[in-house]
Amino acid sequence: MKILALVPARGGSKRLPGKNLKLLGGRPLISWSINVVKGFTEICDVLVSTDDPIIASVSTNTGALVPWLRPKELATDESTSVDVAIHALDWYESAKGSVDGLLLLQPTSPFRSATTVEKGIALFKKYDLKPIIGVTHSRTHPMRTLKLQDGYLVPIMESNDLGNRFQELPEAFTVTGSFYLISPVELRRNKSFFGEQTVPLTLTSSKEILDIDTELDFTLAEVLLKHTRD
Repeated sequence: MKILALVPARGGSKRLPGKNLKLLGGRPLISWSINVVKGFTEICDVLVSTDDPIIASVSTNTGALVPWLRPKELATDESTSVDVAIHALDWYESAKGSVDGLLLLQPTSPFRSATTVEKGIALFKKYDLKPIIGVTHSRTHPMRTLKLQDGYLVPIMESNDLGNRFQELPEAFTVTGSFYLISPVELRRNKSFFGEQTVPLTLTSSKEILDIDTELDFTLAEVLLKHTRD
């Protein structure tokens, strides 16, 4: 099996400037996502898609493949992960041959473990290359969420269970953003990392599901890292 690991790392970040290069535990943030998949026989390459020459240099020095700088039209606030992934996939398969899967690793999830990656790849094989997405159990159940309607609070879902105990509600999940594995056929056909039958990779570690988007998130990552080492 051949899986292309893709790390998307745009240079611009409004909420946390320069986040992909910020040092976490003495290492640039992006290097965590590159290093975690090293050694997997299924991973044929780790490709970093970036528009930033410094990120490109750091990624190359960490052992990633950076064959080009991302086109400007794919480096805007409106650019989607799907567009970036298909662009990288098209180039890679044209230059180096077809792959069975594309594994998207967002650099803002530095604490995903090699064990999690291993489990995700195993699920991908077990379920005949159906999409695998990292999720965690939702803290706030959608059946207990509200919206404003004409100035009054009403349930978002028509069928709600505001009065039921949490244990009695059906399981609900939130996408963590740390793991997406999909076949090229599904990605190109659906233009989404979700397919008709998407398999959950359920994560329970609060450290692994951390998604760094703000300065507070980064501070929390530093605290978690120090706590783990201590």
